[in-house]
Amino acid sequence: MCLSILCAVEPLSKAQQELFNWLVQYIDQHQHAPSIRQMMQAMELKSPAPVQSRLEHLRKKGYVDWDVGQARTLRIVHPDRFDTNAGIPVLGTIAAGGLIEPFVEVVDSIEFNPQQWPPHSYALRVNGDSMIDAHITDGDIVIMCPVQEPKSIKNGTIVAARVEGEGTTLKRFYLQNNKVTLEAANLEYQPIKVPASQVQVQGSLLGVWRSYF
Repeated sequence: MCLSILCAVEPLSKAQQELFNWLVQYIDQHQHAPSIRQMMQAMELKSPAPVQSRLEHLRKKGYVDWDVGQARTLRIVHPDRFDTNAGIPVLGTIAAGGLIEPFVEVVDSIEFNPQQWPPHSYALRVNGDSMIDAHITDGDIVIMCPVQEPKSIKNGTIVAARVEGEGTTLKRFYLQNNKVTLEAANLEYQPIKVPASQVQVQGSLLGVWRSYF
């Protein structure tokens, strides 16, 4: 007799696994569930019906759950069922210049072996030239590691940081006396200085991938 709930978990279809992988990444990164609209955009669907169908299958198979009648209560039941062979997801674009809207969806993936990187690593495409002196140029893809404890980040670390009410940017991070400075690696850009309470560090830099074709 098997007493483990894992024994009851059914395999997923390709479409269901794709949505589940994205949900694991999104919830790990943002610490809250996405909306149906965000799921539609990420899966490139024009109707909520396919998303709702996939979600229902994920729930029946024991991968996710939610509180009926309550918005954004979706939670991952089995994060260990994340597909480690799916490559590193590209979650959108990060500004290396001014601030842009936060990344919210998987737009591509890089066929690196995810096991070479920390769990839940993700990638962002760079837009701008503010980090060129750190050898990060427009069009590069930066591979990021989610940050669990922002206070542990060493000053000078390159991070993806969300500034409250403004957007997200790729910069060097400095924290002093509850003030955060986000500094470019290009003298043409002025540093961004804001209270620490207005900054959410969403990831720290692991590596840079560049295509010459």
